Amino acid sequence: MFRNSKKGFTLIELLVVIAIIGTLSGIVLVSLGGARSKARDAVRQSDLRQFVSAQELYYGDFDAYLQAVAQDGTPAVTPYLDGLNDPQSTNPDYKWQDNSATGCNDSQVFCVYATLENNGSCTTARYFASSEKGTKEVCDTAPVVGIGDCVCF
Repeated sequence: MFRNSKKGFTLIELLVVIAIIGTLSGIVLVSLGGARSKARDAVRQSDLRQFVSAQELYYGDFDAYLQAVAQDGTPAVTPYLDGLNDPQSTNPDYKWQDNSATGCNDSQVFCVYATLENNGSCTTARYFASSEKGTKEVCDTAPVVGIGDCVCF
């Protein structure tokens, strides 16, 4: 009387389970890519809203917005906010528009914008802009401080 008691899993069974888990985790990781880019866009929008708040605090103290030449990232609005940079280095950094040039009431305007990863309904690119007027999403054409009309969007 010889008993054939089988305990445990065979190598084939283990390999099949590992292959199924690998396939499912690959599908999940691919589907999360869109959520990650949307989360980075949300960080960009939050950063630029904070920048508007810092500029308003600065304006309350000095009766003028911070003036600075064009640069990547935002200038520090001391003491209210340190300079901000895009959360992903492969994306173009925040763009600060020169508001120190002559041609308009420079101390009364500012413009900074971020390029968003998700184009949404825009044809080529979607931007999130912040200015003395607040914040706004802009399609296809990057916002600029225009000499003469002094508008960001």
